[in-house]
Amino acid sequence: MSSAPSVSSSITVRLEVRARPTAVSELTTAIEHAGGIVTALDVTTSGHERIGVDVTCATRGEEHAAEIVEALRALAGVVVDRVSDRTFLMHLGGKLSIESKVPIRNRDDLSMVYTPGVARVCEAIAARPEDARNLTIKRNTIAVVTDGTAVLGLGDIGPLAALPVMEGKAALFKRFGDIDAFPIALDTTDVDQIVETVCAIAPVFAGINLEDISAPRCFEVERRLRERLDIPVFHDDQHGTAIVALAALTNALKVVGKDMGTVRIVMSGAGAAGTAVLKLLLAAGARDVVVCDIEGVVHTGRPGLHESLRWTAEHTNPRAATGPLRAALADADVFIGLSAPDILTGDDIATMAPDSIVFAMANPRPEVDPDEAAQHAAIVGTGRSDFANQINNVLAFPGVFRGLLDSHSHRVTDALLLAAARALASVVGADELNPTYIVPSVFNPEVTTRVAAAVQEAVRLGDEAREAVPAP
Repeated sequence: MSSAPSVSSSITVRLEVRARPTAVSELTTAIEHAGGIVTALDVTTSGHERIGVDVTCATRGEEHAAEIVEALRALAGVVVDRVSDRTFLMHLGGKLSIESKVPIRNRDDLSMVYTPGVARVCEAIAARPEDARNLTIKRNTIAVVTDGTAVLGLGDIGPLAALPVMEGKAALFKRFGDIDAFPIALDTTDVDQIVETVCAIAPVFAGINLEDISAPRCFEVERRLRERLDIPVFHDDQHGTAIVALAALTNALKVVGKDMGTVRIVMSGAGAAGTAVLKLLLAAGARDVVVCDIEGVVHTGRPGLHESLRWTAEHTNPRAATGPLRAALADADVFIGLSAPDILTGDDIATMAPDSIVFAMANPRPEVDPDEAAQHAAIVGTGRSDFANQINNVLAFPGVFRGLLDSHSHRVTDALLLAAARALASVVGADELNPTYIVPSVFNPEVTTRVAAAVQEAVRLGDEAREAVPAP
């Protein structure tokens, strides 16, 4: 699928142009003929003979940007002075900084912020460790931890290359949840070392957000950290994706008038995200789910079935389907893709049941072209921001962690995840639901507050249930 121009690949070109009445229109026309989209044009300098112009345009990527620049350079009387990549400029020097919340204006301030006054606070925490939540950054700080082995759709690019994503995640935590998050990129892929390192740094944090760690290692990392730590551990690739996917499906089913317990669901992808989505769908009442990976339908009789797929095989596929994804898709009500780009066509979607739902969530290129899918499906969602129904994790993780931190929770449960998904779905009112609006905008102010409130309530109910169980 050829991607459309995007501001994520936008450039600003500084030009010197011979002053003439058609100068600006010639620039915009050249860019549009080259397939770009002009988003801004500013005259920066002006003289009798020449003017300086900064023109900003969205492109399809580096090669397309180079084509646009060459088209501008080919215009008579135009000199290309400088080309800037706006995305790289935004990342220049990193996207995060650390600032003091208290002023240090004089000796009095210094004596309280640091020595000798700080010693009193240290002694208080030594006597009552739980006071660290109120007297240090632990109260509102989480770690965003990765080993760089499953970053976006880029795969194993290592911890340094993963750092811009972790910075971006931390920025989103602050913007949407007012949570202080710090990126931790570990130079190891060894499960034991990852677990030991996170446990060693855990005293600073009130929660751990695991990010972009490849399957199946991510399952063991999460399980062992949850066993050892008294703070919540949340793998966003798994649980954030699951929350938003379930919320989107909940509302999509309302639009088409179908029921979670009776629809046929086919999933492509049995990795970390796929497994988490599957488990939450089952917890929400789904009964007929078929999961496929690169080798086709996952089932108990498949030769050479990897042990990591055993649970999936034993808890899905009630109709004993076999064969490739395309065959499994016939007459399905729902397709959920968390796998690879361009593995299906519009003709494949046409074999699905009437009023079908397609969530093609591979990024940046979905499993099927959304425009082709929309010719046959009633509802189409992707992970992309340039199509309707963006199924984006940022709808979940800020509110989930806001609720976890505010409730001083120690764990993440399925009940909590279900509550978050239901709360997210409820942000879109019944009078707002339609095939192109099944999930709210990430900028809807109710998203974080509703999800956080639902998480806090789930934590409270869970605590009350545990207190009600008599001691053995």
